[in-house]
Amino acid sequence: MQNCSDRDFAIILAAGYSTRMGTCKTALPWRNNQTLLRYQAEQFLQAGITPIIVLGSHNAHRRSDCPKGSQVVINLDCDRGKTSSILAGLDCLPLEFSTITISAVDQPRSLYIYQTLLQTFYQEKALITAPFYQGKLGHPLLFSEQLFPELKKISESSLGLRKIVKEFYDHIKKIAFDHPEVLSDLNHKVTYNNGLDKIKRQ
Repeated sequence: MQNCSDRDFAIILAAGYSTRMGTCKTALPWRNNQTLLRYQAEQFLQAGITPIIVLGSHNAHRRSDCPKGSQVVINLDCDRGKTSSILAGLDCLPLEFSTITISAVDQPRSLYIYQTLLQTFYQEKALITAPFYQGKLGHPLLFSEQLFPELKKISESSLGLRKIVKEFYDHIKKIAFDHPEVLSDLNHKVTYNNGLDKIKRQ
């Protein structure tokens, strides 16, 4: 495992109630006999990115599944929506950093995607670095520290990150990937089960 940079961070949003899934997503099994939560955190760590994992009071016990090297924050206001978890994660950042990648726990990605985003940022220094597949922006989004003031202003009423993406769309460095993994979102049992079946067949 690579040593994590003290300048590159990720926020893993894991404080939701998983109502559409019907069970807590953080504990669902995924690759390498790991849970979704641990798998994603481990992939960030291996990419040299420090994950800040935002849990809610209802699943705070999942901190035991967070690997060494990650940070955990409990969002007591998770009822206020996803932006409250993003803001809780942003509050954990040091005074000086270079990048912040924002991802949901139901958007697990392979190590090479995180590595590619980070390497491209240090080559291009774009305000936003994003994966792209067949004309669609994927996830996660990597933000330059220059956008920190804008990120701190997000709210549910202003559509959260969507407002920033729209406002700075012309400043996004899009990285074309040849696989739809960057669009994957395990919102429902069907999409999760389909993804798990693909893993088992590999």
